[in-house]
Amino acid sequence: MSGRKLIVNADDFGFTRDVNEGIIEAHQRGVLTATTLMASGAAFEHAVALARRNPELDVGCHLALVGEPPLAASVAGLIRAIALGRIRIYEELAAQVSRILDAGIRPTHIDTHKHTHLVPRVLEAVARISREFGIPWVRLPFDFAPRGAAHMLRLWRPHVRRTLLRHGCRVTDHFAGYALTGRLDTAELVRLIHRLPAGTTELMCHPGHSTSELRAAPTRLKESRERELLALTAPETRQALGEAGVDLARYRDL
Repeated sequence: MSGRKLIVNADDFGFTRDVNEGIIEAHQRGVLTATTLMASGAAFEHAVALARRNPELDVGCHLALVGEPPLAASVAGLIRAIALGRIRIYEELAAQVSRILDAGIRPTHIDTHKHTHLVPRVLEAVARISREFGIPWVRLPFDFAPRGAAHMLRLWRPHVRRTLLRHGCRVTDHFAGYALTGRLDTAELVRLIHRLPAGTTELMCHPGHSTSELRAAPTRLKESRERELLALTAPETRQALGEAGVDLARYRDL
């Protein structure tokens, strides 16, 4: 094994059926090694069935506090709801994890929709859930080579990391994908692979097929999911991994 490992993790498993099918295709034909499942997603049952047929795919929890009702409409709305005491964060997130467990999925990792665990009260709840449900890995969503807004966000990284480690959570050495959301393509992915630092990096991605189901869904990521799927299954991507000496990895193997 080399000194560089890459976990390729897809968010939004369970969002729509065409997203689910794109995630599975990226796993079966490409470099995707992990995904996180939305208990609140409209295509949750479809995703569970696909996960059962693909046992080599790591499945985690994509915990959601924003989205369609009864969740908050936006991150700003979530922060207002927290300030006014209108949301029971731990109870809502624990219920989502319980639904995933009840479906027979044993999750290996946790992340949050829209990275809401960067909000302090949500962070504490997620860290507690990680410990109590025995799900060791939690995303630390700060790009190792930040750009623009991601650079400012990185100032919050030490506090988030300390909080997670204090609760016994595990985090990867590095993360990538925040600044690439919506614009990850084959060329960007190849460049990223060649720039990976030593250690284990999680790459967040959002592959999928953009059919009428996704186009009708409340998300800005539509056609970009097709480009990400092409990148994850491209021969150039496999070639770059070999040239750079990067090994694909899963959370369960670390």
